[in-house]
Amino acid sequence: MRGVYAVGRWDLSREGRWMAAVLACGPHAMLSHGSAAALWGIGNASSGLIEISTPVGHASRRQGIRVHRRPALEEADLCVRDGIPLTCPVRTLIDLATQLEPWQIERAVNEADRLDLVDPETLRASLEAYKGQPGVRRLRELLDRRTFRMTDSELERRFLPLVDSVGLPRPLTRQHVNGFRVDFYWPQLGLIVETDGLRYHRTPAQQARDHLRDQAHAAAGLTPLRFTHGQVRFEAGHVRATLLAVARRRLGEARAA
Repeated sequence: MRGVYAVGRWDLSREGRWMAAVLACGPHAMLSHGSAAALWGIGNASSGLIEISTPVGHASRRQGIRVHRRPALEEADLCVRDGIPLTCPVRTLIDLATQLEPWQIERAVNEADRLDLVDPETLRASLEAYKGQPGVRRLRELLDRRTFRMTDSELERRFLPLVDSVGLPRPLTRQHVNGFRVDFYWPQLGLIVETDGLRYHRTPAQQARDHLRDQAHAAAGLTPLRFTHGQVRFEAGHVRATLLAVARRRLGEARAA
């Protein structure tokens, strides 16, 4: 980068080039967008250009750098990783939402969760502080489908009509089966449906409990199914099709026996 020098070495690592780009763009510059995502480990800087954000009025155009002049950057948007100033995970994900396809955004959110940078519920709550800014709406719409949670009564109000629509009998609700409280239970089908409030973020302890429950039901000859609250609310067609397919298989097995 013009005006930035590496003393005592002839080559630069990727991180070194990122740091040089930040220094070249002035004292308030920070790595952002795809470049910040790559440094956080939640994306790839595939454009070939290093992406830098600066306040409006700072930094001129430089070769090899894409400068984003930002009027709304706050102190909370700035983090430092490996000595390099960059946008924090929440701001980075918002910026990615302006550039990527939905499936790519979802993958980045999953990676941020897996790396313990920010979990989806915290991310969704943080978006309120960025209301109206580019990328927020797309990210919020994606998160709403994954972090959506209903009360027991709301869940029943939305799930039971799906049961009716595929011709299944009404299940028992909130029963204890094999020592566990289950959401929906069809004794005549040997079918249990459990519903989860969150698709993304499952702690190891939660996962262990869920596996134990499902294993206990399977050992008793039952079929456990899991849907998220978001699927019940937003993906009714998928829920209906899955219920119908599993119910038909269970009926066929019962008749064969």
